[in-house]
Amino acid sequence: MLKCRTAWKKLAPLARASSSVCRQNVRRTGLTHGRLPAQVPAARMSTAPTGGGRENQIYVLLVGATFLGGGVYAYRTLKGDQKRYQERIDEISSRPLKLNAEQPASLIELELSTVESTDTEIVPEPQAEPVAEPSPEPVAEPPPEEPSAPAPETEAAAVPSDTTEPPPVESTPATAKVPSHTPYLLIGGGTASFAAARSIRARDPGAKVLIVTDEPDLPYMRPPLSKELWFSDDPSVTDTLRFKQWNGKERSIYFQPASFYISPEELEGAENGGVAVLTGKKVVHMDVRGNKVKLDDDTEISYNKCLIATGGVPRNLQVIERAGEEVMKRTTLFRKVEDFKSLDKVSRNIKSITIIGGGFLGSELACALGRRSHESDLEVIQMYPEKGNMGKVLPEYLSNWTTDKVKREGVKIISEALVKSVTCKDDKLEILLKDGRLVKTDHIVASVGLEPNVDLAKSAGLEVDSDFGGFRVNAELQARSNIWVAGDAACFYDIRLGRRRVEHHDHAVVSGRLAGENMTGANKPYWHQSMFWSDLGPDVGYEAIGIVDSSLPTVGVFAKATAKDTPRAATEKSGTGIRSESETEDTAISPVAASTPAPAVEGQRDDYGKGVIFYLRDKVVVGIILWNVFNRMPIARKIIKDGEEHADLNEVAKLFNIHED
Repeated sequence: MLKCRTAWKKLAPLARASSSVCRQNVRRTGLTHGRLPAQVPAARMSTAPTGGGRENQIYVLLVGATFLGGGVYAYRTLKGDQKRYQERIDEISSRPLKLNAEQPASLIELELSTVESTDTEIVPEPQAEPVAEPSPEPVAEPPPEEPSAPAPETEAAAVPSDTTEPPPVESTPATAKVPSHTPYLLIGGGTASFAAARSIRARDPGAKVLIVTDEPDLPYMRPPLSKELWFSDDPSVTDTLRFKQWNGKERSIYFQPASFYISPEELEGAENGGVAVLTGKKVVHMDVRGNKVKLDDDTEISYNKCLIATGGVPRNLQVIERAGEEVMKRTTLFRKVEDFKSLDKVSRNIKSITIIGGGFLGSELACALGRRSHESDLEVIQMYPEKGNMGKVLPEYLSNWTTDKVKREGVKIISEALVKSVTCKDDKLEILLKDGRLVKTDHIVASVGLEPNVDLAKSAGLEVDSDFGGFRVNAELQARSNIWVAGDAACFYDIRLGRRRVEHHDHAVVSGRLAGENMTGANKPYWHQSMFWSDLGPDVGYEAIGIVDSSLPTVGVFAKATAKDTPRAATEKSGTGIRSESETEDTAISPVAASTPAPAVEGQRDDYGKGVIFYLRDKVVVGIILWNVFNRMPIARKIIKDGEEHADLNEVAKLFNIHED
């Protein structure tokens, strides 16, 4: 008996510990699986023999039952999850039947792949509610760093096609969240801004760039608005804004499809940066010291670096502005996409249209509308104060030849025309000239130049050039600390030709690109001699560089043109209708002259098939026009850059090999 008591004293603590462990396991299992017994026996000292006795057997049975119940529960849960998983797959597979037409089918495939990726780890859903129907709102495009899965409309915009689906050009919704800060702010949505954005991203791949534009469109190129779009055979060209270049290749006027950009709301949180476009918003005030701007809806955006690329607005004649609302309604100031759409519609519903202006834009529109007049009863009139077409640019003999070319396109020319007044009478516009001539028409296109947009100069305290207009900038295109200007609105110092302001596509490309580089710390000076070009249809065109002013002395060297000497052939060779895109990076290195006889000088023939016109100032070439001569601009650029006097320009003309067949 004594031995039994001694053994019990030693073993009792172990028995009690075993009982406690069993009860704790029961309690944990009950809490985990929601099967906690309604009443747990109170802890007390066991007096049963060693080995647990009856109560310990009960605990063992309870633990076993608990584990068995847990196993059954887990089995049922897995079976239920598999059933719900299959139901979700079936529901997603059938979703295209219920989707809105705007919902891309690729999103279904994406969601299916997401669901299938969880096949190895099934997680029970917290609720069994059905999957919500997709929102009918437009789906955001993928950011540019994920080009592997473009949306269907992206592919349509990037690859030429015969579809007429218009690109997305809707304005930014009023409820969209505007970022409060951006490292790079670009004011203006034209060519210069887009070139700067691309340049910034090239030097700083993680850069966050915000473009703010008052237009409802994404960045686009303007030259086709007065050139190729008018020669399109597609009746829906005003919707698609796709055109065939002179070489037959189709493209859109937009620099990039919508998938290239990210939404303004995503810009601040974009890990890899990106370019966002805030459309339909105008910057009305600049706080240079505070590095922030205010929009027309009182929203403020702060920045680290800012580019002003506000371009310009078309000028109008004062006699038209004073003529009243009815005359203004029937007058087009041609500049934007909406102007092209409006003029295209007007020209199809009236009998007479008059273009006032004999410069690049006016002459291009005259030829385009004149070509259309062959297929309809539309009367096209072009009037200007000069003696001939493009009289301020071309020498007189070439201006006269161009005038005849425009007439052959079906345009009625009224030269030396100074407008005295414009009135609306009997549902017609009456244009009275100062010499007494009266012209009746249905609609007017005023093409009399461009006024640089410098509205921000006052609030920003920036200097505007009194002679050329535009913001005055230094050699790095910088107006103030952290502020650069590019494009039509920049008045820059040309190291060879003095201070200038240029209103052409090539200058917008190159100045925008340089400004973007300098915004990222390049500190490069602007030395580029920008070029410009004009096409009077697919068969006659020219490229020019430097100062081309008909008041300067000129020397022209011409040769007989061949089938290769047309804008159509030039685009076939370069592969692009925007010719400056293919030549701005080129440089002329020791051009070799052709071993041909000295060509004839201007005035010796009336057939100006192709040639080179030199513009002189103090016997130095300051401007060059390549007439139906293409892909030679680097040579012309080098001649102007050298700034040397030339005793015989016939020899200089040999550098362009214009007598090659």
